[in-house]
Amino acid sequence: MDRVSSFDEPLKKLLGGATAKVMAEHLDLHTVGDLLHHYPRRYEERGKLTALADLPLDEHVTVVAQVADARILMFNNGRGKRLEVTLTDGSGRLQLVFFGHGVHKPHKELLPGRQAMFAGKVSVFNRKMQLAHPTYQLLDASDADEATEAVDAFAGRLLPIYPACKQLDSWRIAKAVDAVLPSARDAVDPLPAALREGRGFTPLPEALLKVHRPQTKADIEDAKARLKWDEAFVLQVALARRRYADTQLPAAARRPVADGLLDAFDAKLPFTLTEGQEKVSKEIFDDLATEHPMHRLLQGEVGSGKTMVALRAMLAVVDAGGQAAMLAPTEVLAQQHHRSITEMMGELAEGGMLGGSDRGTKVVLLTGSMGTAARRQALLDLVTGEAGIVIGTHALIEDKVQFHDLGLVVVDEQHRFGVEQRDALRSKGKQPPHLLVMTATPIPRTVAMTVFGDLETSVLDQLPAGRSPIASHVVPAKDKPHFLARAWERVREEVENGHQAYVVCPRIGDDAEEEKKGKAKKKAAEEDPDKRPPLAVLEIADELRRGALAGLTVDVLHGRMHPDEKDDVMRRFAAGDVDVLVATTVIEVGVNVPNATAMVIMDADRFGVSQLHQLRGRVGRGSAPGLCLLVSEAHEASPARARLSAVAATLDGFELSRIDLEQRREGDVLGQAQSGVRSSLRMLTVIDDEEVIAAAREEAVAIVAADPELEHLPELRTVLAALLDKDREEYLDKG
Repeated sequence: MDRVSSFDEPLKKLLGGATAKVMAEHLDLHTVGDLLHHYPRRYEERGKLTALADLPLDEHVTVVAQVADARILMFNNGRGKRLEVTLTDGSGRLQLVFFGHGVHKPHKELLPGRQAMFAGKVSVFNRKMQLAHPTYQLLDASDADEATEAVDAFAGRLLPIYPACKQLDSWRIAKAVDAVLPSARDAVDPLPAALREGRGFTPLPEALLKVHRPQTKADIEDAKARLKWDEAFVLQVALARRRYADTQLPAAARRPVADGLLDAFDAKLPFTLTEGQEKVSKEIFDDLATEHPMHRLLQGEVGSGKTMVALRAMLAVVDAGGQAAMLAPTEVLAQQHHRSITEMMGELAEGGMLGGSDRGTKVVLLTGSMGTAARRQALLDLVTGEAGIVIGTHALIEDKVQFHDLGLVVVDEQHRFGVEQRDALRSKGKQPPHLLVMTATPIPRTVAMTVFGDLETSVLDQLPAGRSPIASHVVPAKDKPHFLARAWERVREEVENGHQAYVVCPRIGDDAEEEKKGKAKKKAAEEDPDKRPPLAVLEIADELRRGALAGLTVDVLHGRMHPDEKDDVMRRFAAGDVDVLVATTVIEVGVNVPNATAMVIMDADRFGVSQLHQLRGRVGRGSAPGLCLLVSEAHEASPARARLSAVAATLDGFELSRIDLEQRREGDVLGQAQSGVRSSLRMLTVIDDEEVIAAAREEAVAIVAADPELEHLPELRTVLAALLDKDREEYLDKG
């Protein structure tokens, strides 16, 4: 096992305690292996400068540039002094500032014409980019030994620039990497030899050497190709083993029966299913008919009819003698699913009751806030099998809940459910039930293969007939205030035509804690208008009642309200008694009011792309066309505005989720739940490397099919074990 141990060596043995401590605390690097996998973010060529014009705000950067001028300025009546240095690199200029005692050394060294490397965090002062107290290393001073060494080290070389932090800049990390590079020779190579040779990959030790200390640009490409492949492959093998293990579990096959509940339901549908619904239903029914558990992810746009597909699967399982449970993330959503499913089923949902159909079954609701009597009845209906379908929140998972024969679990909105819940519900079956996960967040194929890689994927991408298009427009409130006034007129027009509207705000407002933050932000906002706090539901509702929407019924909905209050507001809104609902994103999931045709999203730039898309899906659910207005004070040239224009330009959720990923990088998309993916994906970017991921998945599936325990691939087993130590196993389990 010596081959692994040098990678497991703690950094403090090689680097000294202080450096190792900073690496552990700020960069999450603990062992030699961690540091060897901390790859350069990019490379500088000696003499080729980072474009100062492209500096990202609020990031730690390393720039190589020339001093254009330096001057000492006095302030506080001569008591304080600061040094201002202007750098240039031909693309732009950057200001450095040093204060107090920190001015002496740089004042002597940073003379016009001098070239140096500077590292620091980019901030803005007086509308100019600046670095305050950057660390620097001169590149052309012949007097200091270190500088001469620096010149030798950098001349003609590709200079790795590492992801750094305030406490440790890139070139100190580079020195630490030099100390551990010899260990790269001991790297355990996870790739089977045949695969490595077949694809012409560089051996792993060589790839590590090339990525950290490349001689040429070709070295970098070689190394990246190899390291990306490793990440994709190891992850896909882990997922393939998970899927394989699932196929080994026993499950009861659930085949629909002729003339059963499903046929009766289909016969009374007032419309025909879309082609997409037919196709996806077939995939699901094929899975249900096998003797190992289905694990399927059903992706579909808001309103594409996912619930209909899921309901038909549930009815098929009831026909086959089993029970189906639908798990929703919130009580409001569980109640809504219960309402819409009992409405769709009509007398078929009243099995065993007067006036119910003899082919029917009971559909029960189970949530945490139910009264004792109703809850007791629901539990009884489940254990006797009287209820074929149950809809509920995580209350369904509690120990007390027993099923007669649980055959299918439908989970709504996967990203709100952890694996513990999924497993707890699975354990309620005599054998593992089939699993269908639904999400309205469109996920690009490669992300689905990486994040939900243990699920097969079905996609519903067409909207049912009769659904109306939604027109979306950006309203630039700052540049064109009259556009905002026109937006409120449009809302008024919709209401006059008998429709309703939503107004969405990022914040609730009127909370002592918020109040305090609000005051601080207000003060900051007076100094810098870009720093005002996000608009709040309670304030906007007040303004609208008094001003632009005076005379209309305006009500509010937000997360701090009591559940009964929320339900009451939603009921009145659904009944048409409320004209305009001012709300936070609580309406993002599952609120269905076909008469609501307009939505105004305030401070739209403060929401993510997929969130805006989800919100917008709440309007245009009836036959009248929908309107979504994205109000923003962001500058026209800002990335925030570009994001809003993208949302306004397309209704295609997959296209948007792609834009979203490209803008945010996948760190946020994989989210905290995928913590392990984050720690294992350093080189691979899920969006740009689609081919790599797809190819790695094919190889992984073939390898696991041939050798599920990886008995003939001990190196791959070793690397997997390291990746999947207990806390990282979680990410495969999706939360």
